[in-house]
Amino acid sequence: METKITVIVDNIACGDLAGEWGLSLWVEHAGRKILVDVGASQLFAENMEKLGFEVRDAEYAVLSHAHYDHANGMELFFEKNDKADFFIRDAAEENCYFKALFLKKYIGMPRGILSKYADRVKKVTGDYKMYEGAYLIPHKTDGLARLGRREKMYRKTAAGWKADDFAHEQSLVLETDKGLVIINCCSHGGAANIIREVTETFPGKHVHGIIGGFHLYNKSEKEVRALASDIKRTGIEFVCTGHCTRERAYNILKEELGGDVVSQLHVGLEMVF
Repeated sequence: METKITVIVDNIACGDLAGEWGLSLWVEHAGRKILVDVGASQLFAENMEKLGFEVRDAEYAVLSHAHYDHANGMELFFEKNDKADFFIRDAAEENCYFKALFLKKYIGMPRGILSKYADRVKKVTGDYKMYEGAYLIPHKTDGLARLGRREKMYRKTAAGWKADDFAHEQSLVLETDKGLVIINCCSHGGAANIIREVTETFPGKHVHGIIGGFHLYNKSEKEVRALASDIKRTGIEFVCTGHCTRERAYNILKEELGGDVVSQLHVGLEMVF
């Protein structure tokens, strides 16, 4: 059965579809409808309406990670949809910060959202099957806190400040006619790491593509080229990236991996598998 993924929110606008610093994707898979992330504002609902989709039709909602630019639309989602479970990692809390020297800035989910909609939020642990052919996969790579430290991203815990190891981040993995397709909207744990995690989780299955931001806007050219080489070694055939990748890093990835592999996310883009 054909799988279609439509970009609802991304940094790059298209026509009368506005953009913002955030990401949201509408997934039609195996006869089900999934909303992945809800962007940084109410824009996701406005763009969905323009694209002919209804928030109330979502049967599942998935939060890729607990940051504001993917979660700020949660309140509106719950107001417009009264049936879909909202899947988050069990480690996802309202405790994510950017912290540098004396600066502390909250970058997490809307405060109070988890308690207000406790009956709608479904916390998952380990490898989780939403339904046959759709899975939520956590990070399994060791030492990711070093990446959080590099990004100056921390979680405020009862034991004090902890460098973010992105235990609140998850990948939606879909079985499609072309193979497994990974959606991870910021890939803080590293895009190549994520591809390897999924490959190891589903031995014997072909991993076709990955969709999402790669958090490269603040990386050096050397770091971007190193990631491109790492992705190339995975043998993946399709990469569609945007949001926190940004144009400079996108162009480097395209140069390294080729235009037949890499394509640009933008609002309204449709991908069919």
